[in-house]
Amino acid sequence: MTGSIIIFYLLAALTLGCGILAVSTRQIFRAAIYLLFALIGIAGLYFWLEYEFIAAVQIVVYVGGIVVLIIFSIFLTHQAGEKLPRQRLDRKIFAALAVFCGFALTMLQVYQHEFYGSEDTGEAPTVANIGRRMLKVDDGGYALPFEVISILLLAALIGCIVIALREKKEIKELPQRPEDKKP
Repeated sequence: MTGSIIIFYLLAALTLGCGILAVSTRQIFRAAIYLLFALIGIAGLYFWLEYEFIAAVQIVVYVGGIVVLIIFSIFLTHQAGEKLPRQRLDRKIFAALAVFCGFALTMLQVYQHEFYGSEDTGEAPTVANIGRRMLKVDDGGYALPFEVISILLLAALIGCIVIALREKKEIKELPQRPEDKKP
């Protein structure tokens, strides 16, 4: 077994392990930290594949944007150490069914899609070529996925606001001292 294969398996184990822990833990702050390490593992896989630009985008957009928003909203609610309630069995079954359907849809699209690579066009995967591809709207362009990422960031921002405002605890008023009362 070569060193490259060992690095791949370590990064894959980090990503899968932290991903499973992120969805199975009942403590919301730990779930956010596990998500952080799962996304870092994915960025590590991009670095391992020598796609440095996509790895940097992964770190900036997902780790630097979404996870920081989630952690910020957790601290706004002052619920970092509280446990989430146990989910009912019907919700767990529905979630497993949704995951399976999403996985099946993804695999169907992967097998039916004809992938374009830099080998077909003769272009090197440089930042300039990736930028040109991101702005193209025809076949082989990435304008639509780029817009989908912006919608994902907007959804994450709205989700963080909802988490922060969902159970806002009332601040009890402190009793006033007699000298603080104005005549």
